[in-house]
Amino acid sequence: MHILHRGKILRTAGVFTGLLGGTLATWAAIEPPNIVLVMADDMGWAQTGYLNNRVLQTPNLDEMAAHGLRFDRFYAGAPVCSPTRATVLTGRTNDRTGVNDHGFPLRRQEKTLPRALQAAGYATAHFGKWHLNGVRGSGVPVLAEDDRHPGVFGFDEWLSATNYFDLNPILGSPHGLVELTGDSSDVAVAEALKFIARRRDAEKPSFTVIWYGSPHHPARAFEADMAGLGMLDRTSRNHYGELVALDRSVGTLRRGLRELEIAENTLVWFCSDNGGLKDIHPSPVGGLRDFKGSLYEGGLRVPAIIEWPAVIRTPRVTRYRACTTDIFPTIAQIVQLPDATMLHPLDGRSLRPLFFEALAVRAEPLGFRYMGGSAMIDGNFKIVSRLLAKTKFGAFELYDLEADPNEAHDLAATHPDLFQRMRRSLDQWNESVDASVAGKDYPEGRVNPSELVKPRSWKTAPEYQPYLPRLLRRPEYRRTAENLKANG
Repeated sequence: MHILHRGKILRTAGVFTGLLGGTLATWAAIEPPNIVLVMADDMGWAQTGYLNNRVLQTPNLDEMAAHGLRFDRFYAGAPVCSPTRATVLTGRTNDRTGVNDHGFPLRRQEKTLPRALQAAGYATAHFGKWHLNGVRGSGVPVLAEDDRHPGVFGFDEWLSATNYFDLNPILGSPHGLVELTGDSSDVAVAEALKFIARRRDAEKPSFTVIWYGSPHHPARAFEADMAGLGMLDRTSRNHYGELVALDRSVGTLRRGLRELEIAENTLVWFCSDNGGLKDIHPSPVGGLRDFKGSLYEGGLRVPAIIEWPAVIRTPRVTRYRACTTDIFPTIAQIVQLPDATMLHPLDGRSLRPLFFEALAVRAEPLGFRYMGGSAMIDGNFKIVSRLLAKTKFGAFELYDLEADPNEAHDLAATHPDLFQRMRRSLDQWNESVDASVAGKDYPEGRVNPSELVKPRSWKTAPEYQPYLPRLLRRPEYRRTAENLKANG
């Protein structure tokens, strides 16, 4: 039997032990775990059956939650897609990585989780939405000639779209474009399971990222997946129909792992990339304030579940505040990756202690930045600034998330000491992030000129021009074709 240690696969006759906050714990699993990261696209915090959504049933997510660690206070690293994806791969808040809004490219100077796991002996693959290569607009295949395709950041294999993708998608791979049939979530999981099966047969641990394109707007669901949703408006019906399919694909994934006889020692981590959408009914955020794009709870808090049968033997619901920035540090501690595989400063912390014991309060604050605004959660309190440039009293708001989860009562004036303490902490953290934005964390001490690029549209990007005739014949790009024709 073997475990991963300091980036190498070593053989051992014993069991793996590790220090957990000063206590010695014996791990049930001694093989390096397979790891699967699964992320929805625009799924709100309240859109699960286990939280009693009144129109949506999610039996497979419910089953996963019933057998794993369910987070009821889990946060996306940012309130929109690309920035959160950057936090997953780096363990750092999005602005540090250059991804300050959707469609911004991840800097190649960053250290990433798939690269670290490659070096540790894992086979790595990405399936679905990428959105870290600087291409904006509706999802199109990621091209093999793209200088920021998933392979550049450590994925051995990839089958990916630049953004959201829907029914019967066309995806990009190192070998060209691939046309597939079926719901996008079903397709992504089916292709991922093929990869996982090949790696199992090769007796090599695998790291698989499945980033869905659902239920991103505009949603396009199969009629069968919208059965029972007839009371909803058309947009909401398609939105919730895509979530029905997403949940089904989670069931396919879990069943596939069992059939491959690797489910016991496979860590599956499910979450969403940001809060829910505004014009969907019933509301995806369950009464939380605001929606996708906002630093209030509705834009940041998302569903999350970790299932790892070999280690998480006692299912539990936790209100511990955790974040997508914690994914890389958690996996690094599990696999015993060298600290040098992560770029510092990190914003995430390992959640491994939660696998074994209930923890109530996070020791370190959680910070967020998005498009000039910032927020920080420390214990049950949250400070929010809409604009970094504003420094006068009143530009910041303070909330008690336990007593006031909907962020309706600003406590800045009534709790001045707490407000000032959190304001200083937020200011200090923002200064650290600003240094990262300037590239001070990199060996070069600056951002390389090649990384100072802005998002571009695939409709006008030179590399996509040879593919336009093929793409524009497809139904999902019909409106784009009509607009391009109308504009000459």
